[in-house]
Amino acid sequence: MTDKKKMMVCGYVRVSTENQLENYSIDEQVQRIQSYCQAKDWVLLKIYTDGGFSGGNTDRPALQQMLTAVREQRVDAVVVYKLDRLSRSQKDTLTLIEDDLLANHTDFVSINENFDTSSPFGRAMIGILSVFAQLEKDQITERFTMGRIGRSKAGYYHGGGIIPLGYQYKDGLLIVDPYQSIMVREIFQNFLAGKSINAIWHDMAARYPGKWSAAKIQCILKNNIYIGKVKFAGIAYDGIHEPLISERDFRTANELLSSSSRKNALNAAQKTPFRADTLLSGLVRCGRCGARYAGAHGYYKCYSRSKTSKKQIMDPHCKNDNWEINALNQIAVNAIMQLVEHPDAIADILHPTEEHSALDTAAIQRRIKEIDTQIEKLIDLYQVSAIPMETLTGRVNELNTERKTLSGQMRIEQTRQNNPEERFRDALSQFAAEFEKAPLVTRRLLVSSLINRIILDGKAVEIVWRV
Repeated sequence: MTDKKKMMVCGYVRVSTENQLENYSIDEQVQRIQSYCQAKDWVLLKIYTDGGFSGGNTDRPALQQMLTAVREQRVDAVVVYKLDRLSRSQKDTLTLIEDDLLANHTDFVSINENFDTSSPFGRAMIGILSVFAQLEKDQITERFTMGRIGRSKAGYYHGGGIIPLGYQYKDGLLIVDPYQSIMVREIFQNFLAGKSINAIWHDMAARYPGKWSAAKIQCILKNNIYIGKVKFAGIAYDGIHEPLISERDFRTANELLSSSSRKNALNAAQKTPFRADTLLSGLVRCGRCGARYAGAHGYYKCYSRSKTSKKQIMDPHCKNDNWEINALNQIAVNAIMQLVEHPDAIADILHPTEEHSALDTAAIQRRIKEIDTQIEKLIDLYQVSAIPMETLTGRVNELNTERKTLSGQMRIEQTRQNNPEERFRDALSQFAAEFEKAPLVTRRLLVSSLINRIILDGKAVEIVWRV
């Protein structure tokens, strides 16, 4: 008579972070499984351990390793101490047992409930007990949700590791961050003044550290945390924290985000030399159909060809070349530097342009006024806050650099009508002195003070100077 073949089994133990104080510690579960297998005279191949993982999903490393072993080698049964150690989800429990274990001829044994799937009764009990495991999980979730709702109704921010820009999270409360709050207010001010989201994004990235994107700017503009609200499950409640933006400005900004009036504001804003996202924005023209070129996705493209704006299409059949942004930028800068290095060549380009090419001095004056206001706020902020002096000094220096450039452009433009050559030479000198270290907003202004337009025809580039 031959000996009966012994059962080859593996164990699985789990403890989640919220259950560390339960009587289901890792060591306790391991001991129970070992004793049970010894009493049954089963061969315990291995015990798979997930420490600190919730039973709410199956994304657990040891569980996945065990399932791989079940599929790849002969395992007669998987043993756990208690059913909810496998999963707290009814759906996941049944899927694991039926689709992963039984489908691979592996039974499931739970010691605490005293049943296994090798019997019809055990299989029936699996479904019943998994219902209670799901119920327990749902009750925990409900209690947690009710607590969050109650906290939100009382006006407290929910926390959770995501702190909105402009605030600090201390002792369960949102506290205004003096430095970051400047950024938030600037974003709203610039958007209400007509700047595009992309322009604000690049402007913030150039002047403030951190990860900036168009999506981040849009989220800030839509976040009602800045008018003193807290939100949970889609419902906004009155918060107890200090708002950064007035309800009127917030409402206006969000109306612009969702209305056609925003497009009109952006179109008007883009007429100024410093409200754009690429170095040559507004300067490039198609030499075949006469349409503008716009910079997007690494290339300057003719509107007639890209068809991204129906109003800008001049010839729907235009096939003029796209130009890599960096390549065309370099051609324009090199052309200007040639004049810097060979000023005698300026006389060769002195001829009146066909269209009025004056800079928008009104727009420049508005920006200078905005800069003065921002500098005053920074100085006031230093007197009432603990922001390091070097932080404020760096920001003030950036604003002063931009203001100096704008003021220089104003002086140069005032001499344009009477002495175009002198104006051009002054603008060229300013370019040589400031372009290399200037931020994009200043570089764009310096280039547009010298170049009236750039005409593209295939690979041919014609620069029309602003003289």
